[in-house]
Amino acid sequence: MSFERVCVFCASSPGSDPAITEATVALGEELVARGIELVYGGGAVGLMGLIADTVMDGGGTVTGVIPKNLFSREVGHRELTRLEEVDSMHVRKARMYELADAFIALPGGYGTLEELAETLTWNQIGLLTKPVGVLDVGGFWQPLLELLDRMVDKTILKPANREVLLADPSPAGLLDALAAQDLSYVPKWIGDDAV
Repeated sequence: MSFERVCVFCASSPGSDPAITEATVALGEELVARGIELVYGGGAVGLMGLIADTVMDGGGTVTGVIPKNLFSREVGHRELTRLEEVDSMHVRKARMYELADAFIALPGGYGTLEELAETLTWNQIGLLTKPVGVLDVGGFWQPLLELLDRMVDKTILKPANREVLLADPSPAGLLDALAAQDLSYVPKWIGDDAV
């Protein structure tokens, strides 16, 4: 599978780990090298601004989606290929999910975690059939991956649904894995059997 657009979930904070900064730049450069458009939350600061600037500086295409009431708080990016201002966070996420062919979460906080969880849930219940992965910089996402494995061990999460979330420390490796992922085995129903 090839992607036209990848949505990247990331923090409006820069964080303090240089490895995360480097991985953010590397992911942006890899998207440009592959001719993949970046879709993201539209901010100009933190990791959000860094990945957008990296793609724009490399000659790539960036679409930002930001709620009107967050434009000043998140410092909306004014130099993108396209910036869509929407009415709410719910509309923002739905629009990003609509635009993207796949999803990658960089290390981030509550917002990143919530967006990641929602794309996994939407895949689980059949609202999406799109690859989802985490860029596991320095093992950042290992506690979450271990928690998901525990959910499978306790038969709370089906193995097929656990396998939807991919992880790789390398932008190129993660994009390759997402492109190769076969989601046809994921249950496509809503109900108790979709856990």
